[in-house]
Amino acid sequence: MENKISKIGVFTSGGDAPGMNAAIRAVVRACTYYDKTSLGIMRGYEGMIEGDVIKLDARSVGNILQRGGTVLKSARSKEFRTPEGRKKAYDNIKKQGIDALIAIGGDGTFTGLHKFYEEFGVPSICIPGTIDNDLAGTDYTIGYDTATNTAVEAIDRIRDTALSHNRLFFIEVMGRHSGYIAINSGIAGGAAAVIIPEEETSFDDLWELLEEGGKTNKKSNLVVVAEGSKIGDAHALAKLVKERSSYFDIKVTVLGHLQRGGAPTYFDRVLASHMGVGAVEGLLQGKSDVMVGVRDRKIVYNKFDDIMSKIHEIDAESLRIAKILSI
Repeated sequence: MENKISKIGVFTSGGDAPGMNAAIRAVVRACTYYDKTSLGIMRGYEGMIEGDVIKLDARSVGNILQRGGTVLKSARSKEFRTPEGRKKAYDNIKKQGIDALIAIGGDGTFTGLHKFYEEFGVPSICIPGTIDNDLAGTDYTIGYDTATNTAVEAIDRIRDTALSHNRLFFIEVMGRHSGYIAINSGIAGGAAAVIIPEEETSFDDLWELLEEGGKTNKKSNLVVVAEGSKIGDAHALAKLVKERSSYFDIKVTVLGHLQRGGAPTYFDRVLASHMGVGAVEGLLQGKSDVMVGVRDRKIVYNKFDDIMSKIHEIDAESLRIAKILSI
């Protein structure tokens, strides 16, 4: 893989996701394998603007594979959204001798990297690191598997107390625009209903499901709600149910950032490792302004326009199965 690239900068941006450290490790060790220098840019685009860069090597990324969060830290940068901020960032990476960039993050990270590539032509590849699994072009994003497992574990624990007291629990999981965590944790956790942003579920639809459970003497009910639900979050839905009937003893649990933390699952570690190596090899093969992904267990490279013009839709079969199993 002969290529003029000799120094590759890697950074994480946006919300953290379990497995980001595994991706950083894979990038750095792939760089070492191909005799390239790797530099870590701290705090995403903010660190790029401030010139906050550290040298990385195979040993410096030892013992981070199993850790949650990101050792390179993450931050959102308002200044990078301006031409002046991006010019400052470009001057700093040139000063460091960085020839190419690998960013680990979500759609906002990819948008920033695309703009940077358009203006300055720096070879760049994005690795999808987001728990929402909402990016087209890859079957899974880094962090999604861990976040969903965390949600399932919480649902299992909540079910124990729900059964003890014959309660109705509304459990809110992350997913402003994507219901992947909600639908799959709902199926795995035996939810009576799952409310996701992609579906036009009405409150009457939800109420009908709850009533059916009451008629069949269901001892407990769990409703999993994605935070971006169009009919309201978990607290709003709980309030609507209380207003309609006093039959249910209702409790609400919002899992929130609990889903972002913790050690990544084996799946996220392996996925991140494949994507990290794939990103370095893609750059050395001359690919740029693309997102690395995994489709049918194979590394693929997706152009920016293809990713942003499509939605990673939840398959109809998962929705069908969730409805059948909710009775």
